[in-house]
Amino acid sequence: MSRVGKSPITIPDGIEVKVENNLVTVKGPKGTLQKQMRNEITININDNVITFERSSDEKSVRALHGLTRNLVNNMIIGVKDGYEKTLLLNGVGYKANKQGKKLVLALGYSHPVELEDPEGITTSVPDQTTVKVEGIDKELVGQHAAVIRSKRPPEPYKGKGVKYQDEVIRRKAGKSAKK
Repeated sequence: MSRVGKSPITIPDGIEVKVENNLVTVKGPKGTLQKQMRNEITININDNVITFERSSDEKSVRALHGLTRNLVNNMIIGVKDGYEKTLLLNGVGYKANKQGKKLVLALGYSHPVELEDPEGITTSVPDQTTVKVEGIDKELVGQHAAVIRSKRPPEPYKGKGVKYQDEVIRRKAGKSAKK
């Protein structure tokens, strides 16, 4: 039995969860999320507690058990609190600013990199070297943060580039002087 899949989820106050034909709809103070789950996992709601049962013990179904539970849990956390990722820009002249719904990044290229905010995601620039990506869908927040990071990933010699706030860059020694 999946340790993650068999642990129930208690629905917090102010959150409404509906399941119809494995289409899970979660409403909360921050918004509404919908996701179609696979039919191999049965989702039951009793007395503000969500439980998950699998149809068989096949390996693929066992893998879906914990996944389905975590997807529903992430939806509940998203509509209640939301998700946020912070990116830092390291490098001479690297900076970010916001123009309407566009994020404009100066990353050492000959041109500025412009990124449009996707539906349901907001980016903010608290200062020139910090970008915050916020939203209620964990998957979309992570994906948009990864797209921003991919425009100039951090390099191992000087640490220049776009990195996550909690990311640790393994640094390399440069060329050593000839003897």
